[in-house]
Order: sequence, then structure tokens, then C-alpha cells
Amino acid sequence: MLFSAGRQNSARHLSCRTFRAGEQRQENMPTKMLTTNYLPCCTVILSVLLKLTLAQYEHLGYPPGYPDPEQEQYSAPQLTPDTPRIQLRLAGDKRKHNEGRVEVFYNGEWGTVCDDDFTIHSAQVVCRELGYLEAISWSPSSKYGKGTGRIWFDNLHCTGKERTLSLCPSNGIGVSDCKHSEDVGVVCSDKRIPGFRFVNTLPNHVENIDIQVEDARIRPILSSYRKRIPVTEGYVEVKDGGKWKQICNNEWTQFNSRVICGMFGFPGERKYNARVYKMFARRRKPTYWDFAVNCTGNEAHLSNCKLGQATTLKTNGSCTDGLPVVVSCVPGRAFAPASMTGFRKAFKQEQVLVRLRGGAIVGEGRVEVLKNGEWGTICDDNWNLLSATVVCRELGFGSAMEALSGGRLGQGMGPVHMNEVVCSGFEKSITECFFNKESLGCSHEEDAAVRCNIPAMGFQERLRLSGGRNLFEGRVEVMVERNGSLAWGTVCSEGWGIKEAMVVCRQLGLGFASNAFQETWYWPGQVSADAVAMSGIRCSGTEMSLSQCLHHGDHLSCPKGGGRNAAGVSCSETAPDLVLNPQVVEQTTYMEDRPMFMLQCAYEENCLASPSSQAPANSYRRLLRFSSQIHNNGHSDFRPKANRNSWVWHDCHRHYHSMEVFTLYDLFSLNGTKVAEGHKASFCLEDSECDEGIEKRYECANFGEQGITVGCWDTYRHDIDCQWIDITDIKPGDYIFQIVINPNYEVAESDYSNNIMKCRCRYDGHRVWMYSCHNGGSLSTETEQTFPGLLNNQVTHR
Repeated sequence: MLFSAGRQNSARHLSCRTFRAGEQRQENMPTKMLTTNYLPCCTVILSVLLKLTLAQYEHLGYPPGYPDPEQEQYSAPQLTPDTPRIQLRLAGDKRKHNEGRVEVFYNGEWGTVCDDDFTIHSAQVVCRELGYLEAISWSPSSKYGKGTGRIWFDNLHCTGKERTLSLCPSNGIGVSDCKHSEDVGVVCSDKRIPGFRFVNTLPNHVENIDIQVEDARIRPILSSYRKRIPVTEGYVEVKDGGKWKQICNNEWTQFNSRVICGMFGFPGERKYNARVYKMFARRRKPTYWDFAVNCTGNEAHLSNCKLGQATTLKTNGSCTDGLPVVVSCVPGRAFAPASMTGFRKAFKQEQVLVRLRGGAIVGEGRVEVLKNGEWGTICDDNWNLLSATVVCRELGFGSAMEALSGGRLGQGMGPVHMNEVVCSGFEKSITECFFNKESLGCSHEEDAAVRCNIPAMGFQERLRLSGGRNLFEGRVEVMVERNGSLAWGTVCSEGWGIKEAMVVCRQLGLGFASNAFQETWYWPGQVSADAVAMSGIRCSGTEMSLSQCLHHGDHLSCPKGGGRNAAGVSCSETAPDLVLNPQVVEQTTYMEDRPMFMLQCAYEENCLASPSSQAPANSYRRLLRFSSQIHNNGHSDFRPKANRNSWVWHDCHRHYHSMEVFTLYDLFSLNGTKVAEGHKASFCLEDSECDEGIEKRYECANFGEQGITVGCWDTYRHDIDCQWIDITDIKPGDYIFQIVINPNYEVAESDYSNNIMKCRCRYDGHRVWMYSCHNGGSLSTETEQTFPGLLNNQVTHR
């Protein structure tokens, strides 16, 4: 509860004092009258306390199985004859399909709305008139680009309850002193109004109006497709007025099919057997929607397509050609059914030029492109839904759900390869799009990212979190088949770690894992699900569902059992991302011969090679020294796993270790054999420096909090203890130097692939050189292969 004990007691004492004072003043009054007078007072106080107590849980939503609050059902607006008839659409440079510049069609012409006096209430009227449940936000000053034509509304004063924008008080339709630099835009919710019915008030201009329906789907018709996941073929149906309706194929084109497949997570469409569907349509009479659909093929969503002509039906209820629209989509490689070899042939494996990094779920992340053998980012100047969709389709997903800017999914390292990208929408790769080769000065704070539509795989239906205080935590429960029926069970916690937890959070769409728990006695899950259903789970962390990880299958083995010892997780919408600066390592490397008597503290913390235990005090150890600068490029602070009450005090160095192994330092021969090693405990995890405008939050002095703030970095200087590798017994030659941050995955991060850094190292017995330093995954596969014998951080440490 948010109330402190003091506040609770104060509330209780207030009500008691009030009641006692009343008794003293009116002690001669009958008991019945006292009850009548003072019971309402207590009731009001208790009611207020109850509301305040419940208010803190509102953001958590309703638990699974709890009946949802009743949603308002749409009813068509009843407008008086003198109400001006208008139509609305969202246009301009969009980064979501449900946002854009507000455009109004009136008197045969499209125009815009001025931002003077515009409020969220006006945005609410716009969104609801377009069929969305509510407005999320609005933007002034032509954020979505300048419109053209008349400015139809200025100084709007809506209450939010009006059935159409034309009923809001304003200067009058067409009366404005604004310029198009003041065009207003809105962002509407993803959810549509239940039962929404599209009403066309301008029948002569339907081709200019965006499609507005409650929902859309691909409904599998043939038995061979009904059981297939994902659904790739079937009728295209729209929900209008609470009823599912088919679309007549009279004006249907392949561009329409491309848009439908894209919004359901598929990169392309293919031909289908029309004869089978003709036979089906004759047996069952379709219910047709009132309009045709007119897409260009570049729209990210059906709601961005234009309305076609009104559907003309025959007397028997069939449309001109008598057939409902059917689409057949081709899924990307990651979602293709294993039995369908044709799907695999549709996408020939080629050199990967584009990838996504830093996303919580499949199909989202920072966009990175490969150029001259090095991975770099894209600047968000001009970044929009069209360019984002090219990326998504190239990677085997559908159209883009959102084009993100401002490093929203983490900042990259290395070069910014592309800026001011402009795509037609039909390019096979983002690298084919036009971009400004001369534009400079774009920083990683402007890295572009995407969220793509992916097919509905049903993963969320077979996994749940139970017993937690909110939707983001709980005991992990999976649905498995037992004795021919489906039942819920727990996951064995033996070996359960952060990478397994990451897969759970991704599968449920809850973001990143923040913790993995090996006992969950404090979370009372479903008693009927206490039995162990999965054991021996080992994940790489990139799987889409827990079932894709290695596990024991039907041969369960879990000595501790499920129930209170079952696996649990907590998830978070954001996560840190530690990245080492390779240039700093390369520039600060040197060699030092240090006497053993000056290394006693380092020896106690196991920072020297094992032969040093026999070395006399007057002997020397040869140390390969360097600085390391570790940046937090994520979206939440990096904090040590252990609470401060469990940090370990090291008396020799007079400091606390919050993580016993924070970094590993290794030296390998060219065939991959480890010849020397070192490690660094997080003896002082703090903000050394920060980007401009960001304040330091963590400082180790005086037993302060340890961590690295987002946008800051911690520098371990070359002249501090253990910031080295003991190379006393190493022969001269060529080696590979490697650093791994957070090697045991003790703290969850958004991206582990960049936690490793590799360098070429040459040692001639007198001097040492470090060159070609780079982070893992920052170079092409061919370049990485010139560092033989090394594995990446995904599997080297456990």
C-alpha cells in the first residue's frame, strides 16, 4: 500500500476523535439518533480510504480471468439536417497507422485543422469519429507535414462528447487566420470502438476516404488451413457494426492482398486455388461489406487504404462476380510451417545486410545496416512508416506497426551509415532506398528503430504468470498435454536463469526480464498447476517461446519438484545495455613489470596467474594493462544483482564488491586456446562521466549506491589493481585479446551480443600492440572469422 502506517493511524484517529467529540456534545441524545447522525461520517471516510487504496492498483489492469469492464457499444450518430456533413482522415508523414495530420473533407475539398485552442478533447472527437476508442495525444505545428487546401476549422472548443467535429464550437467552417505550418495532428488508440459502424455521408467522394472498420481478419475456410498456425490463407473479413462481413472481389487487386498480408505479419502474398473457393461460396451464402477496397500496396494497415466504390449486390445477395475476397500469404522463414517446403523456397538465403538489435520481442529493434564490412545505424531524419515497412518485409515480417525515432530501442555504436532515407515502399532492401550521402552530424541519440507486424502464433496462450503482485511478475506456468487433455503445470527451477526468463517475458509480450527466480513460495499460484510440466530448460535467450528451448520433453526430472520451488520471473518494459568502448582499450594498452611485494592485495583477490603463488616477494610480474570504458546505452540503469546488504567487503583494498565477476579478461592463441586470463570485480560501479544534460546518480564513496546511469559510463583506469592480464609466463607471438562484460548474465540486459570485445594483440617480449579492437557483432561475418577459435558471449559462460 502507498499509505504509511502513520497516515493510516492518522485517518483512524481522525474518525474516532470525531465520533467521541460528537458523543460528548450530544451524550444525552438517544442511541438511534447518534447512529443516524455519525454513521454517514464514518462511511464517507471509509469510502475515501477505499478509493485511495484501490487507486494505486489501477495501472495494473485486471488479472486473467477477471471479467473485463463493460465497453461502450457504438451507436451511429443521429445528426440534425442542418449539421454540416464532413469526413475525416489521418494523413501525412506517419510513424503509426493510427496517427497523422487531421484532414477534413467538406464542400468537395480536403483541408486541415488549425492547432489554435486545440485540446485533447478535440482529439477525442476526431479519433472517435474515425472509430478509435480514444485519443492518446495530439501535436501542433504540422508535426506530420504541411497539408494543402483550405483550413476548415480554427479555434475549436470541443468538450469531447460531440458526435462529429463539425458540432464543436469554432470560428465557423472555413474561417481561419492560420497557415499550414499550424496544421494539427493526433495519435489515436490501437483499439477500435466495439460495434463501430462506418457511415459514409459523402457518397460522391468515397474514393477519398480512409477505410474505417471495427476489425479485420483472415478467416481460414479450407480444413487444411484451419489447423495451421499461423493462419496464412482464407477469406478477408471486416467487422462492421459488430458483424463479420466478406469483401466482394470485383475491384480487388494484388496490392490490396499485399497490404492485408503485411498487417497480419507476412512479407508477401501468393496465388491460391480459386476453384475450391468458388465451390465453397456456392454452398454458403456470404455477407458482403458495403464497399470495395482501394490500396496502393504501400499502406501499413487497412485503415490507411482508401474506400472503393459501393458494392452492388444482385437480387440473390451475391456481388457482381459472386465471390468473396481470398488472400494467401507467404510467411517469413522464422514462421514458416516445417512441413511446407514451398515456403522455405520462397526466401532464398542471401547475405544479410540489415538486422534489428535491442528489441524486447521478435520483430522489433534498432535498425542496423552492413556497409564496408561494418554494422552501423540509420538516422531518424525523415524516418517514417514507409521506410520502416521496407525493413520489416526484408527481414521476413509484415508491414511496420511503428517507426521509432530518437534511439527509442537503445543507441548503437560505430558509424551512422544512412541519413534522410526515402523509400518508394517496393524496394527489396532498405539499402536500395535513396539517402543523403552528404548529410553529417547525426548522433546515436537519433538512431531509427522499428516495430513490425508478426504472425499470430498463439504463444501467449500456452504460458502465464501466476501469483504475482502485478501482470509483470509471477510463477511461470505452462500448458501441456496430459493424458489427451491440456493442463497447466509449473517449470522446474533447476538451472533456471536470466536467459530463460528473457524468453518468458518475450513470449508474453512483457518486455525484458529483470529477474529470474528459482523459488516462488511467496507467490501463491494455482494449486491445480503445482505439478512440474517442463524441466531441464536451456535457452539461448533469442527463442520466441519456451517450447523452442532445449528441455527434457516428456522425460521430466526435477528433484525439488514444482509448487513453491518452481521457476518464476519478473519482467520490465526497459533494460540496461552495457557496451565497451573498444577505442579506449586500443589507445591505453601498455606493459608494466611490477614487483610482487606491491601486488599483495591483487594476489588476495586472485588477479594474478596461478604460478605467482610460488613467486618470491622481490620477483616481478609482467602485466598487460589497459583502461576500459563501459557505457550504458539502454533505457534503464544498470544495477548490481545483489542488494547492498549482501555486498562483500574486501579489507585489503578497502572497498565493497557488488558483483564478484563483472568483467573477464582473456588472452587466446590464434587457434583459440586460452593462454592467460584475468577478471575484474565491480569494486566500484559508478558514473565516471555522462553525456551532456545527464546527471550522475551513482557514486561509491561513503558506501554509496552502485550502478551505471543510462547515458553514462564507468571508466576503469589502467592504473588500478586487477585492470590487467598477468602475461609473465607468455611467450612472444600473436594473440587475440577478449573482454566480456557481465559474463554470467547476473544482470538482465536488452542485448548481450555487444557485451564482448575482441582485439588483435602482438607481443614481442619487450613491447605489446593492440589493434583491430571491436565489439562482438559490430563487423561482418567474414571479418569475424579472422578471429578464429572464439565463441561469442551467447554460449561461452554459464
